[in-house]
Amino acid sequence: MPPHADFAPGTLAITGDADADLLLNTDPLALLIGMLLDQQVPMEWAFNGPATLRTRLGALDAAAIAAMDPEAFEAACREKPAVHRFPASMAKRIQALCQAVLEDHGGDAGSIWSDGAAGSEVAARLRALPGYGPEKTMIFMAILAKRFGVRPEGWEAAAGPFADATPRSVADIDGPEALATVRAWKKSQKAKGRSKQE
Repeated sequence: MPPHADFAPGTLAITGDADADLLLNTDPLALLIGMLLDQQVPMEWAFNGPATLRTRLGALDAAAIAAMDPEAFEAACREKPAVHRFPASMAKRIQALCQAVLEDHGGDAGSIWSDGAAGSEVAARLRALPGYGPEKTMIFMAILAKRFGVRPEGWEAAAGPFADATPRSVADIDGPEALATVRAWKKSQKAKGRSKQE
């Protein structure tokens, strides 16, 4: 399915590759997959994953990915450069995510947040996706608000600490300088024994 018609291009700039960033900023499924991959690897690697998959599969389509033979899809994720440090487990998660988008949202990832639902409802829909825990959901809500201008009623509460102006997550990255700032802030927090939410 093509990107959602109501999905305004975003301002996320994180991968260092203009085409990969453009995909994230124009394709809701790519954005969901990038956020899914954003753990235990550098942010640039995670968010470049959707572009890598599009190149290997020909397109990013929830129905097509959900229907793929798991071994064939894992091979696409594992091929060097792999989409993640743990390509096998992430292949399963991506397929489960696409299955959920297909079954619960008609294959249209953008519909999760484009129908005017309140922030709490959008967050609940995200939280129901495979691989989306509480923190990932809060960060995604912040990405929608800060990088895409999608600010449903109550989004700040749904995004928690990631709604503020502190450069604490991918939601605050619109270029190389911002990426360096976020990375430095995270490093400082880690040195203090604090989390991204503190």
